[in-house]
Amino acid sequence: MAPLIDVVEWNDAANDVFAWKFGQNKNNNLSTFTQLIVRESQEAVLFGKGRIIGKFGPGKHTLNTENLPLLRNLFGIPFGGKNPFMAEVWFVNKAAPLTINWRTDTMRFHDPDYGEMVPLAAAGRYGLKVEDAERFLVQLVGVLTRFTAADLTSHFLGALVAKTKSTIISFMQVNGVGIQTISARLEDLSKFLNEPLREFWETYGMLLTGFYITSVDLDTSTEDGKKIAAALSDRSAQNIAGYTWQQKQGFTVANNAVAGGGDMGILGAAAMTGMLGQGIGAAMMQPPAYGQAGLSGPGTAAPANARREIFCAKCSKKYPASSSFCPHCGNKYNPCPRCGSDNLPGSKRCVSCGTALAEQAGGPADYVCSRCGAALTPGTKFCPSCGNKIG
Repeated sequence: MAPLIDVVEWNDAANDVFAWKFGQNKNNNLSTFTQLIVRESQEAVLFGKGRIIGKFGPGKHTLNTENLPLLRNLFGIPFGGKNPFMAEVWFVNKAAPLTINWRTDTMRFHDPDYGEMVPLAAAGRYGLKVEDAERFLVQLVGVLTRFTAADLTSHFLGALVAKTKSTIISFMQVNGVGIQTISARLEDLSKFLNEPLREFWETYGMLLTGFYITSVDLDTSTEDGKKIAAALSDRSAQNIAGYTWQQKQGFTVANNAVAGGGDMGILGAAAMTGMLGQGIGAAMMQPPAYGQAGLSGPGTAAPANARREIFCAKCSKKYPASSSFCPHCGNKYNPCPRCGSDNLPGSKRCVSCGTALAEQAGGPADYVCSRCGAALTPGTKFCPSCGNKIG
């Protein structure tokens, strides 16, 4: 028979260890003379025959029948004498809270700013301490001989990430917060998450002493995240440099035409109509006008309000043609009198159909052909473009 243990204590308690089992399953032969030493910030719990037979706070304790009345019932130990018994002794670290870093995997979120699904990932840290040693040991430790912060993170990773992700998405949806503004709301989001996570840890006998979100960003580990990050970077560069997406597309077309060394007619026409100034991309993005493919026959003119939706000439975002200003960037709607496409201020011709914009061209707004929208000079009786009789 293994010798009886005289002293039971935990000397080398590490900062990242929540609980430690004395003896590590090698020798659990205690006696009613064994001294149990529990240091400050520790609590000891004894298990015998699958039951908790005693709990001890800081101090020096003798494991006799006076301190452990259950010894008589479980082991039939009489009063007095040095009587052996088998038991497991667990020490629980109840010191300052342990800080643990966390990070979610990809979560999909419909961003209100862009109107598209974007991949997000969140990260932060939280602090925990054992509040109810008995509940903690019964529900978590099981067959382990020690329980560390790494064990805790591994054990709860799935449940913790699922609850964290669902709560973050809920907060962003309810408050209409997108990836552009979430960084300013991290403190509010942390408080929003604290309550449900506090209740979660209380179930396991632990106290959540603090929960912090340090970042909610695009998840650039995914292909979608990389593309969106590149697009946002490009957009920032455009805003700083002072050119629009349409202008960039126009520059690209012009460079390709020059590099190709072929027919320069398209480039010359673009320069004449001012399309490089506004961007060939805007012309491609505008819905078809009357007289173009998809609507009525050739030469049919349509008023500006014939369009239901138009693309802003400045930010390229779609909005109703009934608006006077772009709801996205505030740019004033400058419609073509023939097809209704939006044009930048100062444009001489429409970016979509090439119609002269009379007010910018220097002529009064009244001298415009009612059929094709061409600019006219005062006194003209017939339109030189389509032959329409001028009233």
